[in-house]
Order: sequence, then structure tokens, then C-alpha cells
Amino acid sequence: MPTLFRKVKDVKSYLKSLRSSGGNNLSVGFVPTMGYLHEGHMELIKKCKLQNDITVVSIYVNPLQFGEGEDYQKYPRDLERDLAMCQEAGVDVVFAPTDEEVYPQVPKTKIHVEGISHVLEGAFRPNHFSGVALIVLKLFNIIQPDRAYFGEKDFQQLKLIQRLVNDLSYPVEIVPVPTVRDKDGLALSSRNTYLKEQERESALSIYRSFLIAQKLFRAGNTKAQDIKEAVRDYISRHPHVKRIDYVEIVDEDFNIKEEVSEGDRVLVAVWIGDTRLIDNWRLSYEEV
Repeated sequence: MPTLFRKVKDVKSYLKSLRSSGGNNLSVGFVPTMGYLHEGHMELIKKCKLQNDITVVSIYVNPLQFGEGEDYQKYPRDLERDLAMCQEAGVDVVFAPTDEEVYPQVPKTKIHVEGISHVLEGAFRPNHFSGVALIVLKLFNIIQPDRAYFGEKDFQQLKLIQRLVNDLSYPVEIVPVPTVRDKDGLALSSRNTYLKEQERESALSIYRSFLIAQKLFRAGNTKAQDIKEAVRDYISRHPHVKRIDYVEIVDEDFNIKEEVSEGDRVLVAVWIGDTRLIDNWRLSYEEV
């Protein structure tokens, strides 16, 4: 079983002792999660273990990144299940603090990254990325990892964190890990547990719309508007699709594109019934 810590001072002390006994070459890798782990998280952990001597996983559902009326209260939580999965994956340390431990006082610090914090996800979920940025930087200060691992499924979050680390000169390497999908193409997410059977079938429209976008791009259509309309039209024709919050195409620096190039990303946010799913796809000339 991985060593479990609930208090900041205890995990900091433990990691400090490991570094002292392991010498200057001991590397610490970090996988921040909100728990209810799935195979996507396992891919992050697997890569972390390959590249580091010590693997630390945090499990914390951060209230600051949930807005009013969102699913903070019902977000799936099962620490015992998560610890068993971490044990099987060979995780060394799990940090699972309480709200009181993370936020002994109500934070008054807001973090904003121009061009990322308030567009797309940020526009539909005000203050979401301020909460993400605060908890990630807080965890970096506590764990002090050499590398930290984030899934490309949350592409906007990944870009935000990469920019924060670069702008603030944080001594941590951000390692992106490709999106993990189920056999039918649905991107793995803890929120998939909310989907009813019929809703899950409609959720597959997201992945299938990406294949349409890819086909258009490979055929030579580089007009972002054409690709976005095709994606939106395909998804909207499915039952249980309540609404589409956005379909957008951005480049690796998160600039919105009008003419599409290889490597640009199609980003979507879709309500399937009462469940909001986000996903993205990297456009390329390769066959899927």
C-alpha cells in the first residue's frame, strides 16, 4: 500500500527525508488528481513511474474550481478504491488532504492567465481556472516535484499550467500524456459514471465527429469554420444531446484558428443529458 498522508506538514517532511537519504539525483514525479481513478489516470502514473524514482499522487476534489450549481457535491469519491488502484500501479505516496488542510483560510488570491483563463471553458465556468491554477501551484509548493503529469484530454488546463510554470519559472517539467479512450472512442473521465446507457451512446458522437473533422482536414479543407460546423452538426443530431457549449479550433499556443494546420486541436464541450463532457482532437494527415 502506498504511504498515505492527510496533512501538508507530514507529506512535506516525508518527501524531504526521502530526498536527503536518496541524494541529489533522486527524482520525484507527481500526478495530481481529483480521485475516482480510471485507466486515464493509470497512464499518467505509468509514465511517471518510468521517469522518476518516487511517484506521488494527490487525491483532492478542489472546491474552488467548481462553480455555483456544478457537481462538486456529487463528484464521485472513493478513497479506498483509489488507494487500491494506486497500490496496484506501484505508487509510492498518496496525498489526500481535507479542505481544512488545503485552505485553512478562505483564499483571496486570484490567478489569471491572459488568453486562456476566460475563454472557452473559462467563459462557461467563471473562476474555474483561477481555482485550478491556485490548487496546482499550491500542490507544487507542497510536493516540489521534478516532473508533473497532465492528460491532454483537459487541453486548456494543460496549456494554462504550462504557461504558469513558464511565466513563474517553477522548477518543474510539465509532461503531457495523450488522451486515453475506451474501445469505442469515448474519452475516459470520472464524469462518465453519470451517463445512462442511452446517453453514453449519444456521447460517442463526440469522438465520431472528430473522425469527420479529421477526414475533412485530410481531404484538404483547412477552413476552421467548415470543420467546426461539421462537428457541431453531427453531434447535435444525436438524442440526449442537450446543448453544445462550444466547438473551437486552437493551435498549440491556444490561439483560435481560422485556417487550420496540422497539430491544431478541435475542442468541444457538450451536455449529454445532465452531464457535461469535454474532449479534444489533434488534427493530422495520418489515418486514424
